[in-house]
Amino acid sequence: MEQDVAGIAVLTGSPVIASLIAAALYTLAYLSLLYLLRYPRNWRPPSLSTSAVTGAIAVVTVAFVSLSPDGLGGIDFGVLFFLSGFIALLFFIIAAPAIDFRPESRPVIEFLANHGDYAGLWMFVPAIVGSYALPDAKLHGVLVAAMMFELAWFLRHRRKGERRLYPVGEHDLLVLNAQANGDVAKFAKQHGIRELELSGHGIGWRGCDKNTLPCHLNLYTNRLGLNTPPCCREHMRDLCHYVASCLREMKIVYWLEGGNLLGAVREDGNLLAWEDDIDISVMLDQRTTWASLARRLADRGMRDGYYVDDFKKLGFITISYDRPRQFPFRWERNRRRGEIRLDLVPYRHAMSHGQAVLERLFSKGAMPLTESRWYGVPEETVLPTSTVRFLGEDIACPNQPEAYLRIIYGEFEEVELTYVAATAAANRRLIDVTPH
Repeated sequence: MEQDVAGIAVLTGSPVIASLIAAALYTLAYLSLLYLLRYPRNWRPPSLSTSAVTGAIAVVTVAFVSLSPDGLGGIDFGVLFFLSGFIALLFFIIAAPAIDFRPESRPVIEFLANHGDYAGLWMFVPAIVGSYALPDAKLHGVLVAAMMFELAWFLRHRRKGERRLYPVGEHDLLVLNAQANGDVAKFAKQHGIRELELSGHGIGWRGCDKNTLPCHLNLYTNRLGLNTPPCCREHMRDLCHYVASCLREMKIVYWLEGGNLLGAVREDGNLLAWEDDIDISVMLDQRTTWASLARRLADRGMRDGYYVDDFKKLGFITISYDRPRQFPFRWERNRRRGEIRLDLVPYRHAMSHGQAVLERLFSKGAMPLTESRWYGVPEETVLPTSTVRFLGEDIACPNQPEAYLRIIYGEFEEVELTYVAATAAANRRLIDVTPH
């Protein structure tokens, strides 16, 4: 045993090898953080076990770097305190766009999220200062690895691609002016709305696509109370009908859900003006299991250029408009502030209080609890499914769509700005209830 410890001490005593091990540990911590960020991006808190793994790897990294070179005792407290603070601050910067999705947020988080494509580079200054003040090979290995990741992230953001100029519609412009209090240029600069193009000919929107970075959709719709950008509406339409066609080919029962169904019924087949995602539900049975559904969608997404993520424990699958990437770059998408996403929520057959129901793992609106402590609706309101016109095509919907919407939203005919910050909702309320 003593020989083994001595061997490890000799191995880690080499400055080059020790720095490489430290860099590898930081890389594991960074990748674990990226994986963790997929949860808040989807409006869900990460599990305790997932959070603990990220924290544990970060602690191990700091502990290894802080130990004396022989690995047999002694701690460099200068390295310990500096590296602990450095990693904590850098991880906070990295996480800011993912944790800034909700309508209300702290100003410091919003500020970091607004500059998330390059904010990590600000850590170059403390990294350089720490390298000179603390000449430790393991510390240098971590700092070099961390800054290389941030530089690579920044450079990937520079490849923005060509953006198509979309006209800004009448209702979009009314809402924009209401939120900007008439000064659109100042409003755009204040909130970093880089897609807006103001000229003597009017206002245009430089839209996103698969070859560009996505718009900061949740910032614009949920925080600022703007309408969904025209490019994002277009991509949501394409994503919705793509997934619907996949499900039809797989012969899987599906239907339009939530706010999209509300738009189809109340808004004459259009998206809600502030929509931020697409919602579709599917039926699971003995033939269509969660595993088979997720696998077939992932295979199709990889082939056709859509990113598929499986959240089985949380009860949904996401299909995103952006292209799938190879590991480890596939997880770096969790650092971005926006995405065009479809949430696919599986239902199952069940009995509750003597009534046949379709139930799901988590609630939607005011959907009631079932006997199994899931959430459900009477089976007769959904099956057999009907069709409704939505975004230019017929798509499956519950056979009693109005009854279904009343279960979820109550008096759904009234306009309610859900998931929109209170001040922004108040600014646009008169516009939304006035016919245009």
